Amino acid sequence: MTRLAKTLITATAMLTLMTASAFADGSNDGGTSNILNGQVNLNNQTATLNLDSDSVQGNLSGAAVAGGNAIDITTMNNTNVINNQYTSTQNIDSDVYANVTNVGGATSLTSQAVCNSASISMDPTSTNVDSTQECKANDPSATMHANVSNTNNDVSLASMAVSNTMEEDTNAPYGNVTNWQINRAAVNASTTTTLTNIGGNVSASATAIGNTGQIIHYSTAQ
Repeated sequence: MTRLAKTLITATAMLTLMTASAFADGSNDGGTSNILNGQVNLNNQTATLNLDSDSVQGNLSGAAVAGGNAIDITTMNNTNVINNQYTSTQNIDSDVYANVTNVGGATSLTSQAVCNSASISMDPTSTNVDSTQECKANDPSATMHANVSNTNNDVSLASMAVSNTMEEDTNAPYGNVTNWQINRAAVNASTTTTLTNIGGNVSASATAIGNTGQIIHYSTAQ
């Protein structure tokens, strides 16, 4: 299966959390994979990027990513998935502080904070997914303070904070999905920037989301 390209927020940055992964390879006898994921996070998660850059001939990119729980499940056979993710902590914070000047290529800076994240992709005959996510962190927060000057190409600056996100895609003709998302947290994102002498396009964004889900069922039949 050619896996669908999935974008959480099309106008901003891709979610690039480091995730735990589960892979199950199907067999010719029509075997079934049963996947049970239970994740609990009770501790603070903080990511900070301090970047000072001058005279880069090529592209420049930087990112700070903080996450509570994350899972990535990919299977090629009939699959039953039960996913439970729970986060209760004070803070999940991501902060980027950048001073960038004289870049010959493109500049991309991203700050991302996510409480719970699940990505499930399957290529079987039948699937069943039951997902529950609860975020009780006080403040999933993503911030960026960036000064960018004298670049010859595009500049992209994005801050994104999300409590719960779930993505599922399959080409199975029979598929059931139950998705529960509970957000008890304040979600904050901010981008503060000063731009001078930019030779290309500029994109700056700040996105704060409580719950988000994307479910895609499609057919590969002729």
